[in-house]
Amino acid sequence: MTEDLKFFNELTEFLLQEEQTNPVAAPIPTDQLYSTLDLYLNDEPSPDEDFTQILTGIIKSTPKTASASFFNQLYGGRIGKATLGDLLAVMLNSSMYTYKVAGPHVGIEKTVLHKICDIIGYGKDSDGAFAPGGSMTNYMAMVMARDKFDLTIRNKGVHNKMTLYTSATSHYSIPKNASFMGIGRDHVRFIKINSLGEMCTEDLEVQIQNDLTEGNQPFMVNATAGTTVLGAFDDIQSISSICKTYNLWLHVDGAYCGSVIFSNTYKHLVKGLELSDSFSVNAHKMLGTPLTCSMVVVKDKQHLHQSFSNDAEYLYQTADDEFNLGKTSLQCGRRNDALKLWTLWKSVGTNGLEKIVDRQFEMANIARDYIIHNSDYTLYNFEESISVCFNYKDINPKELCTALYDSSQLMVGYGTFKEIEFVRLVTINTTLRKADILNFFKTLENFVSQKLWMIGIVLSA
Repeated sequence: MTEDLKFFNELTEFLLQEEQTNPVAAPIPTDQLYSTLDLYLNDEPSPDEDFTQILTGIIKSTPKTASASFFNQLYGGRIGKATLGDLLAVMLNSSMYTYKVAGPHVGIEKTVLHKICDIIGYGKDSDGAFAPGGSMTNYMAMVMARDKFDLTIRNKGVHNKMTLYTSATSHYSIPKNASFMGIGRDHVRFIKINSLGEMCTEDLEVQIQNDLTEGNQPFMVNATAGTTVLGAFDDIQSISSICKTYNLWLHVDGAYCGSVIFSNTYKHLVKGLELSDSFSVNAHKMLGTPLTCSMVVVKDKQHLHQSFSNDAEYLYQTADDEFNLGKTSLQCGRRNDALKLWTLWKSVGTNGLEKIVDRQFEMANIARDYIIHNSDYTLYNFEESISVCFNYKDINPKELCTALYDSSQLMVGYGTFKEIEFVRLVTINTTLRKADILNFFKTLENFVSQKLWMIGIVLSA
């Protein structure tokens, strides 16, 4: 093991050097992947020299998600204390379903979840759980909402036309989860959005009333705190009022931007969050922990037990079920995802988490300011979002982003809103500085001016 740890440190040093010298890895075309890298599994062991060469080759070709040139997804960067926690979790190899095998790590997870409940104002009866990604935390909330509406569904299955409501720009996991849980994709109602990408509460109420008239059974509304393209925040207070009128479960999907709860400057974006029934948030996004670190918290913990508890004498062999997390979890065997958030939080404090969140908005403001003061750019989104959407010189954004990636210049994605396609620059990397944002635009502009790519015709400088 000592030799393996030494080898790991050598590979880590190689990765860190690669991030500096080659921040955007040269992509391997899919039809050349297996001929470029030796990924095959053989009957005989690989010699040490070959094994090292293969691993370094994989590192060179893997997208550098921690580099200052990675703006492609809703995560990025690397924070030392959070990475430390994740590495410790690997070494300790604790499974989080029982206190008997996880020990103090159960207390660590419960501390994190209860602190989040306190911050958003859920009260003493609240609790939460970790799950592998935001899609699954949304799924847990949807299952709890379903079971609250009709507890017999757990045993007898769905036998009514139940309907749920979410904005037209909400996460794709909502209809997918509806198919998993027996509700059906066709019973998801997509609510109209306004010019800022926020759910229109007027349309929400109209669709609920239509379903009631048709004999359907509304049971849940999913609001979004940070839509995946524009980073928009639905009006939780207004939606909550409608949910109370029709006795609907209100879930807030904060997977992307729910971490604004830590910021005194930006927590108004989720005003009324305490009125929701459940809330999901991903620390591997705005808080910068390694993937994955996804949580769902619920105002009344009885719903976790009702939907996810199942007895297993061979497994649960300690008396206090409050510390047997498998009884409130989606999974049985589960890695320790709480430790990396706890080590980060413990090391920087809640005030440090606030600084991490605020920096992302600061970087987004720098990017927007640059775009506004440069006539070659067109801005498409609004203030108080860390998704900065723009176009440059009327160039097709999909082709521009693809060309930047193919040429190993930048990794940045594109998106669409109301049939307008644009580049989507996400400033979620917690290590970014002003110089990195300005370098992004300089790299893009130089790339275009040097005629390094073509869109039907060669662009003039």
